[in-house]
Amino acid sequence: MPGRRAAVRRQAAWAAVLPFLLCPAATWAQDGSLELAIKATYLVKFAAFVEWPANMFETPSSPLTICLVGTPFSGVADQAAAGQAAGQHPLAVRHVAAATHGSGCHILFSAGAPGQSIAEALDAVRGEPVLTVTDLPAATPRKGIIDFVLQSGHVRFEIDDRAAAQEGLRISSQLLALAINVTPR
Repeated sequence: MPGRRAAVRRQAAWAAVLPFLLCPAATWAQDGSLELAIKATYLVKFAAFVEWPANMFETPSSPLTICLVGTPFSGVADQAAAGQAAGQHPLAVRHVAAATHGSGCHILFSAGAPGQSIAEALDAVRGEPVLTVTDLPAATPRKGIIDFVLQSGHVRFEIDDRAAAQEGLRISSQLLALAINVTPR
């Protein structure tokens, strides 16, 4: 029965999260790539399923900052985050030329930029409680805590929960259940 329980948990997690992921993406599909809209939506929605150390926020209602480095969906991410919150934390999107240590980012998506590769962006925030998200090919040895992958034409993601724990982050079991691959703690 353990396999059946996992399947039931996965179905319940999808039922809880799917409405949040699909509605905005359909609207953005007219303005640009559906793939980019889905990735931007995921990026914004990840915030509600991650727990950061309390000292990462100045106050209980301080913004949760999503930093984007060299991303192709910057405008779509702004649109996805508008008016959204993770708990009491309103979401704020910042476009940065390069990731830096102590930048105040809670989530960092890097697609690489002229002045900073993805690996350099990941290194810049290593040791900080930052949810790093990348979009790298499967063969790439170093990825973010969450990595987008295309599977049968659908945007999915993998999660390295061990890396999340090392950075002081706790990822909800609901989000872990949606991942196509999880590196356990």
